[in-house]
Amino acid sequence: MSQQILPFYLVCDESGSMSGEPIEAINKALPELHSEIGSNPVVTDKTRFCLIGFSSRAEILLPLSDLSTVTEIPALQASGGTDYAKAFDVLRETINDDVNTLKAQGHQVFRPAVFFLSDGLPANNGWEGAYRALTDPGWRPRPNILAFGFGQADQQTIQQVATTKAFMANGQLGPAQALQEFAKSLIRSIVNSGTQSASDQTEGATLVMPAEVPGFTTITAEAL
Repeated sequence: MSQQILPFYLVCDESGSMSGEPIEAINKALPELHSEIGSNPVVTDKTRFCLIGFSSRAEILLPLSDLSTVTEIPALQASGGTDYAKAFDVLRETINDDVNTLKAQGHQVFRPAVFFLSDGLPANNGWEGAYRALTDPGWRPRPNILAFGFGQADQQTIQQVATTKAFMANGQLGPAQALQEFAKSLIRSIVNSGTQSASDQTEGATLVMPAEVPGFTTITAEAL
């Protein structure tokens, strides 16, 4: 059956600096995300979810899925560096393939939403080219990107990555608590987007972004 689909992508830093509390907080939140979204048929009808982890490489940990059909979301494992370029390359290729597949199945696909999370500086200075390809105005599936930074992440870099909203941990909460709030904001965004889209068939799928996230300061997204 043809549906209106809003794809969500969580692109999460799993470099060595994420070891300990940060990676544990995200891994603890993933089953909660799975349970809350996967058990809500209104939301799963309208949304799909994909998990990409990146360090010195990037890989798809959970392909774009209807969470009601997923047994469990794989855990992140911290190791290696922080290669933004590989993350953006894999994300662009994945979005392109996913959108083409969904359209071939007869679905109407709306602009994907990306939640990007990093606790460190990019491992190299060559990430801008991969980012420009991902956000190229001439590429129709280019995503809306919400970027979150904490730890040693650079505020200006996080601003540059975001196309809609950027958030920087402000130190009011510890890393684990801040990441729990990040996960809650992701869950709320998916649930609210799916619910609102279902209530308004004429407008199509709508991304509902978090207005604010406890423990994070909202900063203006900055174009490269």
